Amino acid sequence: MKMTGPPLQSVLQRITECPADFLDEPRIGNRGRLEVAALVADRLRRAGYRVSSAELTSFDSRNDKADRKHLQLVALSLWLLDAEWVHHARLTGASLLSLLEKDMAELAKSSQVDKCLHDTERREEFSRFVLARLGYRPEGESEAQASDRLSALSSIERQRLLKESQAAERRAREIREALARKAAEESADKWTRE
Repeated sequence: MKMTGPPLQSVLQRITECPADFLDEPRIGNRGRLEVAALVADRLRRAGYRVSSAELTSFDSRNDKADRKHLQLVALSLWLLDAEWVHHARLTGASLLSLLEKDMAELAKSSQVDKCLHDTERREEFSRFVLARLGYRPEGESEAQASDRLSALSSIERQRLLKESQAAERRAREIREALARKAAEESADKWTRE
């Protein structure tokens, strides 16, 4: 987040203005209308990046359950990436492809497009997430402020902490059970010796 981006309010406003076309059901197999792979190819071409058909395969899905949320977040990202400040930012096609392919897939595990559109905190998280992944922070914020705010809002971070606490609880339970077994064995050994 070394570079200063646009004011956060303008990014949030852009998300709320997302046209219905970008919110159509993504094309998955024979269902849906929105050709996400074509949108990705068009955006990358405008960034000067010649995208191969192999690079577009992750946006051309056949599995509704696995890919729907990812493709919806990609479409919303593409709307956001068509903002005026992005055109002046001179982002590389590789960084855009990474954002759309990897980062949006990661975010899709803990978020969904409806919440990014209608929930104030999720909209801010989405905005900050996109900016951060492209190396930007909102105008008027230091790197530390932007990083702290993203961490506070991050559903990805919440998921990670939840998994860590569940793993710690599982380890503690296993240790308690092992200690109880050992105590029972020692007690049984003591009775057998007497």
